[in-house]
Amino acid sequence: MLPIELSVVIPVFNEEDSIEPLITRVSDAMVNFSAPWELILVDDGSTDRTLTNARKALCRPDLQLKIIELQKNFGQTAAMQSGIDAASGRLIATLDGDLQNDPVDIPAMVKAIEERQLDLLVGWRKNRQDGLLLRKIPSWCANRLIGKITGVRLHDYGCSLKVYRASIIKQVKLMGEMHRFIPAWVAGVVPSSRIGEMPVTHHARQHGHSKYGISRTFRVILDLLSVLFFMRYKARPGHFFGSIGLAAGAASVLILLYLAFDKFLLGNDIGTRPMLIVGVMLFLSSVQLVTTGILAEMMARAYFRDDETTSYIVREVFVRDQTNV
Repeated sequence: MLPIELSVVIPVFNEEDSIEPLITRVSDAMVNFSAPWELILVDDGSTDRTLTNARKALCRPDLQLKIIELQKNFGQTAAMQSGIDAASGRLIATLDGDLQNDPVDIPAMVKAIEERQLDLLVGWRKNRQDGLLLRKIPSWCANRLIGKITGVRLHDYGCSLKVYRASIIKQVKLMGEMHRFIPAWVAGVVPSSRIGEMPVTHHARQHGHSKYGISRTFRVILDLLSVLFFMRYKARPGHFFGSIGLAAGAASVLILLYLAFDKFLLGNDIGTRPMLIVGVMLFLSSVQLVTTGILAEMMARAYFRDDETTSYIVREVFVRDQTNV
């Protein structure tokens, strides 16, 4: 058998009405794709008939399908990571399972990533079919903020339709809810010039309901702070905490020296002055921050060791039985 050129990874959660049309659309979109490809569906602990409906496609002879059932709902990032880990293709495409991303764009994106010699090609939902107030405006603000802070300027960070070189994305370990910041993580292992974007089709949701709301904005801000820290200080966290601690320590020294001068040379009472409390608190904060920096450096050393721990647990993997084809 020829090696697989492309793995299409789709995490799904409670998409029982969308899963069968989704598989059909992916199959139709890839009918003229000249190289071997596979479809990997990751069921992220669905509580409806998503998994049952997906397994009906295992008997299709025209489709190389793998279904990964996670033990419980671990979230989209962990589900995506499990699919990437299971992918065999030289290239990996990811998209959402709600039929809003159109699989018909995948062949064109595969061609573009090769022609433009990129490591990551991100879909840009130029004509996004979502609500203005709850989805478009928060997304626009988040994209501008993320681009300014990370230095990777894209129109649409949140589009799940992306194509990666497997050798690159498998160097990135996705945790928490960091799927929104994949371009920033990839920029940590390749130059940002090898990350591009391409306009893609976007459809309104046809079945079910969105898993995200306005509350996602606050989580994005917190995640963005984590991304900023990891991008700049992952290998040297002691510099981050230590610099703040030293600044606090310098301020406390100046305050306490002034109070000592005022007390012992000028004879003034300083026992009830708020400045004394501020100086002492700054000194204690300085000691704590420097100590935290040292502990963080020790943890960073452990982090960079080989760690096989994953952010998901697979219950079972279903594959088409090739002997019956």
